[in-house]
Amino acid sequence: MRDYIRVCDVEKYYGNASNVTKAIDRVSFTVAQGEFVGVMGASGSGKTTLLNMLSTIDRVTAGHIWYGDTDIAEMKENALAEFRKENLGFVFQDYNLLDTLTIEENIILAMTLHKAGKREIRERCDEMLRLLRIEDIRDQFPYQVSGGQKQRCACARALINRPRLLLADEPTGALDSRSSQTLLETFTDMNQKMKATILMVTHDAFSASYCSRILFLKDGRIFHELIRGSKSRREFLNEILDVLALTGGEGSDDR
Repeated sequence: MRDYIRVCDVEKYYGNASNVTKAIDRVSFTVAQGEFVGVMGASGSGKTTLLNMLSTIDRVTAGHIWYGDTDIAEMKENALAEFRKENLGFVFQDYNLLDTLTIEENIILAMTLHKAGKREIRERCDEMLRLLRIEDIRDQFPYQVSGGQKQRCACARALINRPRLLLADEPTGALDSRSSQTLLETFTDMNQKMKATILMVTHDAFSASYCSRILFLKDGRIFHELIRGSKSRREFLNEILDVLALTGGEGSDDR
């Protein structure tokens, strides 16, 4: 697999000259096409700041973030907005669905912004509904379905434009154990069958155990990395919990 994302010596500061907070401290790493990478760390470690910079929501103070041959740190706002629309998909803890639209209409909405043809929209939507196993609720409204079904709808909406990278910020945070497991299995299917590149921020060891690689942040720096390789998910989970125990990080194994 070739590297798709290269994060090079990125720094992020907040505040002013008299009171500066260094949220990210010279972070460098790569993500290969088709990887499922997790970012872990306790509250205040910098993981959400890092995600915001990768997603173009926030700007780096110093350093570079390359997507292929494109350095988003050098792009103007209008170009960034276009880049975001064409290349990135987002799944958040709160589903951000419109209650006045059906599940199907919520998914389709993302494609209409791309001015796709009706036939292509229909075919792509049918494919997403089938892959994410929510065909039977396509005509229902978000308030009529479960949290897990809402989150799978959010995944379908994020994937319908076939983004080069799916960014997930604590996607299981509002879900119960069963719904979390279903969503994480869905992520695994998306990664393996659709070759989706996924970067997921999480504080939860159970969620992280589905990743192929995990970067651990502390005080704005990467201090450890775990690679799953051929290990079972249970073995990988135990490794994650060991790292979190050493650092006093968050994480749970209640599922």
